[in-house]
Amino acid sequence: MGAERESVIDGTTLAAPAAALELRADGHVHTGFAAGRDSVGVIVSAADGAGLTSVTFADQVGPDTTWLAAYADTIRRARRRTELTLRIAAEVEVVRRDGWLAWPADLGQLEAVSVAVSQLPLADGPVTPREVRALLATGGLTPDQVAEVVVTATIEGMDRASRYAPVQLARPLSLLTQVGVDDSAVTPEILDALATACRRTGTAVEISEAWRSPSPRVVAMLRGADVAMLAASDARYAGEVGRWQYLRRV
Repeated sequence: MGAERESVIDGTTLAAPAAALELRADGHVHTGFAAGRDSVGVIVSAADGAGLTSVTFADQVGPDTTWLAAYADTIRRARRRTELTLRIAAEVEVVRRDGWLAWPADLGQLEAVSVAVSQLPLADGPVTPREVRALLATGGLTPDQVAEVVVTATIEGMDRASRYAPVQLARPLSLLTQVGVDDSAVTPEILDALATACRRTGTAVEISEAWRSPSPRVVAMLRGADVAMLAASDARYAGEVGRWQYLRRV
């Protein structure tokens, strides 16, 4: 994405910052410890074959996770056998609107936290995408309400996570796509609040290859607001690591 240029989204011209998106670094991959299939070693070999220089391991964790120490040790051992930079991170879910996160018991192993909002955190607890679609269909929620809750919880989650480790934002606003809400419900004012929070907390937004998220419109607006961004395959299989199609388009 090299030199500075303008983007036109929905008829609006937005100036993109000059900083290039580094496609030789994959900012979010999964392993067989959780959501993925392959071992750390297999993923490192695949990353090397894809011409990458760094990989961030960001397996999904929660309060019941017992393998975090073994996961971190495995990544540290892999560092001795490769010239690639390997980061130890974890994907942590926002479970309340106030940004409360489903932390594992031990945070000491983590070099970064990838904050995710995969369910809608309502007053009575997180609601699955299927349940959100039902609420939208019956008028229990409006698209604007869903967008506001998602962004508010995301901002609060980033604030909380930034107290413990450098923060990344996983597949931002992808929940809206899952429940059938067009991201036009995310107004420029809401996006400005998100961008401000990213800059305040030093959060880097992941552009997810697997989830095609955020949309080109949101990517352009965040880049125009000087938000740091990372290429993230969200790979669950080694063959997906560092392979970019969506990212090259946006």
